[in-house]
Amino acid sequence: MGKAVLGIIGGSGLYDLPGLTNTRWEAVSSPWGPPSDEILFGEINGLPIRFLPRHGRGHKISPTDINYRANIDAMKRAGVTDLVSVSACGSFREELAPGHFVLVDQFIDRSFAREKSFFGTGLVAHVSMADPVSPGLTDKVEAAAKAVGVPHTRGGTYLVMEGPQFSTRAESNLYRSWNCDVIGMTNMPEAKLAREAELCYAVVAMVTDYDCWHEDHTDVDVEAIIKVLMGNAAKAAELVAKLAADFPKEHEACPLGSDKALEVALITAPDARDPALIAKLDAVAGRVLNK
Repeated sequence: MGKAVLGIIGGSGLYDLPGLTNTRWEAVSSPWGPPSDEILFGEINGLPIRFLPRHGRGHKISPTDINYRANIDAMKRAGVTDLVSVSACGSFREELAPGHFVLVDQFIDRSFAREKSFFGTGLVAHVSMADPVSPGLTDKVEAAAKAVGVPHTRGGTYLVMEGPQFSTRAESNLYRSWNCDVIGMTNMPEAKLAREAELCYAVVAMVTDYDCWHEDHTDVDVEAIIKVLMGNAAKAAELVAKLAADFPKEHEACPLGSDKALEVALITAPDARDPALIAKLDAVAGRVLNK
């Protein structure tokens, strides 16, 4: 399967990744526009690491304005085979308290103002999203969380809202009635695009607050969230360092076939495909388009 390259997309509070050696920030250009920032190249225990701050260093980019396509494309161009998303979230469950990590395995996408696919007119593709994360990669994330003692739960549904405002109380209670576990603004369309790019993808959702449904936490307090964010970021960095230290040097095939998601996804006949779109897809879909 080739060499493994571990990618980390850092959300709110995680703008750098300490512990890397042989580091350099490098601009990776994408035909889909500018990514959120340069990519930090480095390694841990000989494993190549690529880190991208989702909002840019200094948290400059709103969730709606993130160029998700450019971010995923740039990580693919940087050689990433396995991608772990780290993001802040609110909790819909009493037991998922601030400081708790949730290894999400399902999503409900309520975002509406974002480009959600690399494909479209000129080259149509439909990838499966029934199981949006790679269980093999999540196994490794869970093992790292256990090893460093991070309080966590495996499994959960992440409601992705558009933002940038937080929920109304009516929305918060609605999403709880849907049996959602956490809420955030950034993991969609990121997960969909990662699947289209044939990347194994896993999620670490770091709880910062109880949204606004909780009777003892009826308003989301940004100042309080920031305090929790800083603690979560330190724990996330420790988790990532352990994950990388134990990560296999050879890429392991995804049990769900995430790394071969395009094998049966391309619908448009070869002679009807748009050459301009094909050119933009050289990194994302080159494996199947160049056959």
